[in-house]
Amino acid sequence: TVGHRIHAPETITVRRLADYLPAMDAAKVQVTFDERRETILVDARQRVAALGLTLVEDTRLADEVTGLVEWPIVLVGQFEEAALALPDEVIRLTIRENQKCFVTRDPATDRLSNSFVLTANLEAADGGEAIIAGNERVVRARLADARFFWEQDRKKPLAEHAKGLASVTFHEKLGTQAERVERIAALARELAPLVGADADLAEQAARLCKADLTTLMVGEFPELQGYVGRHYAEAEGLPDAVAVAVEAHYSPLGPADEVPRDPVSVTVALADKLDSLVLLWLAGEKPTGSGDAFGLRRAALGAIRIILDRRIKLNLRQLTARQTSNVQVTLNDRAKEEKASILSRFPSPNSPIMSEKALAREMYDRAMSIVVYTDDELKNNCDVVVSEVSEFIAERFAVHKRAEGVAADSVRAASGPADQLELLALQDRIVALESFRETDDGANLMAGFKRASNILRAEAKKGPLPEGAPDASLLAEPEEIALGAALAGADTTVSAAVAEERYTDAMAQLAALRAPVDAFFDKVLVNADDPAVRDNRLKLLLSLQNTTRLVADFGQLAG
Repeated sequence: TVGHRIHAPETITVRRLADYLPAMDAAKVQVTFDERRETILVDARQRVAALGLTLVEDTRLADEVTGLVEWPIVLVGQFEEAALALPDEVIRLTIRENQKCFVTRDPATDRLSNSFVLTANLEAADGGEAIIAGNERVVRARLADARFFWEQDRKKPLAEHAKGLASVTFHEKLGTQAERVERIAALARELAPLVGADADLAEQAARLCKADLTTLMVGEFPELQGYVGRHYAEAEGLPDAVAVAVEAHYSPLGPADEVPRDPVSVTVALADKLDSLVLLWLAGEKPTGSGDAFGLRRAALGAIRIILDRRIKLNLRQLTARQTSNVQVTLNDRAKEEKASILSRFPSPNSPIMSEKALAREMYDRAMSIVVYTDDELKNNCDVVVSEVSEFIAERFAVHKRAEGVAADSVRAASGPADQLELLALQDRIVALESFRETDDGANLMAGFKRASNILRAEAKKGPLPEGAPDASLLAEPEEIALGAALAGADTTVSAAVAEERYTDAMAQLAALRAPVDAFFDKVLVNADDPAVRDNRLKLLLSLQNTTRLVADFGQLAG
């Protein structure tokens, strides 16, 4: 093999693995990745500490630089202090992306300093002065570009930048970013009262949340979207809540990312994520087992975490239905207009004008490919999308709760009404159910429920089960009389507790059924000889099943 191309270009021969590492080290090649990485970070920290500064740690950059060098030599360069007027993240990204250098922080101000750390791949005879000077020239030029972008972007308010979104395509089937922003703004105003946010500020923030996509700075550094938008909003003097929301509405970006806290930010973030889910689902971009190009799983999980963390009461199914219906109508109207416009000029595939014959065929075929739905077709399609999106959100909710350690069967059992998808209520049901399962009353009542279910299942195979409430006049045994009375009372109290979302109280009411249920199965024969008595006792079991299902489906619970 060979050593460092500058310091030891001669051929090296080794006979044993034990000789390899020492030979390479002598030839100025630090073979082990982890050792090179540690060398870079330790030397960088020590060099900047000597200047009274701290290194801004960057895991991704550390890995990248480690892969670029064989014999790391850490050096420190500087740029003009005037560049520190730029936001910190702009400086960091400019230096990282262009020169693969680390930035440093001044502990006294908690802002970036004008010193940066670079990693050379050789021990220069001049101590690295020429290397430092070369990197400084490039960094200064790049920061000058960034300052130009910053100054040019700030010449226009964000509202002016937002007008440029009309020429930015969101999705070929769904129109522009400007149209999407209009939908987010309308949804944000609707959600604001539920979140406790000022509706005017929420709408304003929503209208500006994508404005920085048209700026020079985001054009150069797409990863700065939101971040520079917030800084432009602050520099413009917009309300703090609006400026914060422009950045925070992208959050959370991952499981470890914090959810927004400010009510306006929460509102816009939720509107953005729910709009993405519905719109992209309509466009046929639903996630598959092999991919999720538009990050809909992340969007769903983000919306779920926001709703649960901020305790927002929201019927997601109804909201999804409204969004889907509104968008479908808009897209369908647009398709009608486009089709009519083309056919007004090219009503047939043949044109009497010779020069337009090929064009007529092309445009007529294009018009025929545009699908326009009837009202019934729109409704059916809406129902399908709403069901699929609701199911998708419910699945992501289940995954999220399982990641928190909640038993999968508890998630399945704590289902709410079919026409709703209220995640906060669902979470509260799960918490109450998990606590209930850990009590003796809970365990015994679930055992009684399963026994009742087994009996009903066996009877259902013989024929239809009896319908209606139990007949009090046919209750003869003390135990069945007691159970009938307990169920009648529990049905009322449990229903009231569930309606008021007092799920722990509802579980406590169910716990009171344990004793009469146990006594009933100990003393009463369900399959009595008298068919009327038998049917009445089956009605008791059905009543028990229906009462417990007001809170949770015990049949979904294991054990």
